[in-house]
Amino acid sequence: MRKLRVPISNFQFGEVSPSLISRTDSQVYQNSAQKVENFFLRAEGGIIKRMGLKNIYEFDTTVDTSKVQQHRIIPFIFSDDERYIVSLENLKIRVFRVDTSFNVTLAATVTQDTSSNALPITHDNIHELTYAQSGDTMFLAHNTFMVRKLVRTGLTSFQMETKTFDGNSANTLIHQPYFGFASAGVTLDPSASSGTGITLTTSSAYFDITGSQSGGDYPDSKHVNVTLRYFGSEIKITSVQSATSATGTVFGNLKRRLTADSFRTTEGVGTVEVTLVGHGLTASDAFTISNASSAGGIAPSNLNGSRTVAEVIDENKFTFTAGANATSATAGGGTPNIETHAPTTEFKEQSYSSLRGFPGAVAFHQNRLWYGGTLGQPDGIWGSKTGTFFNFDIGDAEDNDALDLTTAIGEINTIRHIISNKDLHVFTSTDEFIIPALQGQVTTPTNASIERQTSFGSSFLRPYIYDGATVFVDSSGSMVREFIFTDAVNGYTGNSISTLSSHLIKTPVQMAMLSGAIGRAENYLFIVDADGTLAVFNSNRVEKRAGYTQFTSQGSFHSVCVIDTHVYAVVKFDKGDGTNKYFLVEFDNSFNMDLAKTYSGSNGVFSVSSDFANGAVVDVVNGTFYLGSFTVSGGNVDVSSVDSALSSAEIGLKFNVNLITNPIDAQVADGPLTSEPRTVQRVVLDLNNTLSVNVNNNELIIRQVTDDFSLARTPVTGKKEFRLLGFGGDPQVTVSQTAPLSLQINSLVAEIAF
Repeated sequence: MRKLRVPISNFQFGEVSPSLISRTDSQVYQNSAQKVENFFLRAEGGIIKRMGLKNIYEFDTTVDTSKVQQHRIIPFIFSDDERYIVSLENLKIRVFRVDTSFNVTLAATVTQDTSSNALPITHDNIHELTYAQSGDTMFLAHNTFMVRKLVRTGLTSFQMETKTFDGNSANTLIHQPYFGFASAGVTLDPSASSGTGITLTTSSAYFDITGSQSGGDYPDSKHVNVTLRYFGSEIKITSVQSATSATGTVFGNLKRRLTADSFRTTEGVGTVEVTLVGHGLTASDAFTISNASSAGGIAPSNLNGSRTVAEVIDENKFTFTAGANATSATAGGGTPNIETHAPTTEFKEQSYSSLRGFPGAVAFHQNRLWYGGTLGQPDGIWGSKTGTFFNFDIGDAEDNDALDLTTAIGEINTIRHIISNKDLHVFTSTDEFIIPALQGQVTTPTNASIERQTSFGSSFLRPYIYDGATVFVDSSGSMVREFIFTDAVNGYTGNSISTLSSHLIKTPVQMAMLSGAIGRAENYLFIVDADGTLAVFNSNRVEKRAGYTQFTSQGSFHSVCVIDTHVYAVVKFDKGDGTNKYFLVEFDNSFNMDLAKTYSGSNGVFSVSSDFANGAVVDVVNGTFYLGSFTVSGGNVDVSSVDSALSSAEIGLKFNVNLITNPIDAQVADGPLTSEPRTVQRVVLDLNNTLSVNVNNNELIIRQVTDDFSLARTPVTGKKEFRLLGFGGDPQVTVSQTAPLSLQINSLVAEIAF
């Protein structure tokens, strides 16, 4: 019989997919495990047991397992001193304040929108919401409602508002995006140039006629209160009578501004040619000219005023007779206004409405507010004026004017996320794009471009910037990718970072990123799965290592968010009587168990009725000692049979801690041992600060029967040996715990006999 020591110096690749069990030749195999449950991967190598879940708040929500999420928590950071957890719920928002000591208390509850009294957030859409925050305002976006603002109005006060756009000083122009939704060739004909009750007639069906007709109107039409842009003026629709007829109010006058030098004259002739794109006029139509300067020797007084179309040359040109003949053939007239309400194809409709949908993506980037992806313009993306977040008027394309762009790749691709990185990253249902920052320049209307990079598509999960890359879940809903620039292709790639652990990424519903944890500068990505588990990713790009572990509990994880270096979650637990409730909890190094609190009592009796029902089986820890499992009776936990003098204890629910190695294998002179009968005879663990550990059900004895509960035990640090028995075809090492106490493994060495 020969013996061989097989070191597993670290577990840098974490828990790997069962499909890799046969890859004994791979470095991944030698530095990974079959199961890594409830451990963090450490940057230095090795693993450390996750902290317990501190019980902070019990929600009153009735559990509905048919919903993707009933609670979604996201961070709201106002300053280093004022941080909040925002809980999105059905028709409700709860805001929890996180003070400078990271104590968490309920600060505010929002159930109404100050503008409409309707809070459109529901269990059906909270998992799809996108958000962006600037100062005391957080924007919440979904394509079924207009962007909402959650505004911090005081230390413990918040309110919800419907986002509105700026307008001009006369309130006749709203600085919002507009788009031509009408089919080609459809014209709009206003019955007058100004006033209320103006009849709007289209040449083909255009207006929404949802619902039944009442009193000659369609009161449920989604076109009601929608604004049309008629060249430089606006018309608000007040009622709809048919698919081709509506009534509206004109703000200002319906005027069309000509481009400079748009009048052309002929010497000795009083006929003036006008260039006006999409004029929609016919012969003999009346119109009014104002603000014209001389053209071809014809004085302004003979150009301005009421005129009549003499001849229509084409859709962009017509003529009229001036009050005098020209003295030269020339172009001129300055920048006149032509006022007319003739039919025209050159009309647009506000981009955002209940009819056309609303932006589903929102972000701040380069001092602009960005929106993307409506139902009517799924591939549209809009950027506000620089420094003026509520002005989306494209103006004359000056550098600080708003931007109106589209991915326009010839196929439907709905924008789902906009993420500010060095470039602006745009994730759609089919492709990934960037709006590049060219040579360090800011994006302007003249240099803005959208460039497709990859074609994986994105799910509704909000991406996160992680280790320089933007991490996203692709359209398959089960593959995590990193969107990152590489010199090799001089562009962005979207490589998978979950292939090796694909079994842990099933149906993800939310991600969150932690930068700096457990007292060290480490990055972790948390991925909440629909089955209630939590996949935890850790990587180091320089060292080319990356791996996942899995967090489980007696309950299930439903949401997670990070404030500074503190991780919070919404979990569902059975209180012990079959009643499931949602709880807000914190991953807290002070606790060893889940749903845990420190309870005060006397003579070993503790009241837990506020958190656990009679019949619940809970666990009790006193400092470095595990006292055992106890059943709640009469609202109390009685441990007096173990320690009758105990007045303070941690009470909660144990969670599984498991490390199961891959089948121990090695290369020898005549090949791998895969097919050889072999056994693990000895295991050496390099431990740090450990109070409880089992190896293949062999417990490391730390506690003695003579231990005094009033005195703290010294945790084990250093190498500990475990001798094992038994042969097997695929020998493995299982590390677990009996007691819910500290555990950290730096390395593992297995000695196999064959």
